[in-house]
Amino acid sequence: MHQHEHEHAQAPASEPAGDEAFWDGRYSESTRIWSGKPNALLVREASDQAPGRALDLGCGEGADAVWLARRGWHVTGTDISKVALGRAAEHAAEAGVGDRVDLQRHDFAESFPEGEFDLVSACFLHNYGDFPRARILRTAAGAVAPGGVLLVVGHAGGPSWNPDAHSEIGFPTPEEVLRQLELPEGAWEVLVTGEHVQALTDPDGRPGTRTDNVLKVRRLA
Repeated sequence: MHQHEHEHAQAPASEPAGDEAFWDGRYSESTRIWSGKPNALLVREASDQAPGRALDLGCGEGADAVWLARRGWHVTGTDISKVALGRAAEHAAEAGVGDRVDLQRHDFAESFPEGEFDLVSACFLHNYGDFPRARILRTAAGAVAPGGVLLVVGHAGGPSWNPDAHSEIGFPTPEEVLRQLELPEGAWEVLVTGEHVQALTDPDGRPGTRTDNVLKVRRLA
């Protein structure tokens, strides 16, 4: 799944996203799984936002957290995998931003970081097994400070060469995610809702595409 630069491994549908042993094993398969580059949609949507406090849900090996910290953000990066968090700490230290990145282990079905944040980023936090994604995203919205932003990015489906890949998981549209958030009327502003088509290559090196959904909302009060 990770031919483009998001930081979240794809579990088989039979594996719960809250399985620490599974994710530690997944990250232990190699010294680095992902590209080390930040998610393109995070870069697009957060580049113009003034730095403050950010929460990166499912930070993986830390590319998004490091990118934000380099731009002056104080970042709380969270993941269920201790292996991933160890690599994120190394990445932050190597980038010279370790003092601006607070890494915490959380199984979002059971615990969630404390505090309010000017940016809460949930990129490719997909729904595997019994993972209660909608409830977790509602909790994420509750962690957004007044004037702050919630950014939710997810796949719209499989890649062009395998459009039915993991179709049993279900990939909600931005409008469906917005309804699932159950945001209080008049308290939020919808900034972005739509699709983003990214060019990438298939496993054989041939050109292809994958479409991602993006929802960006700002808390007004």
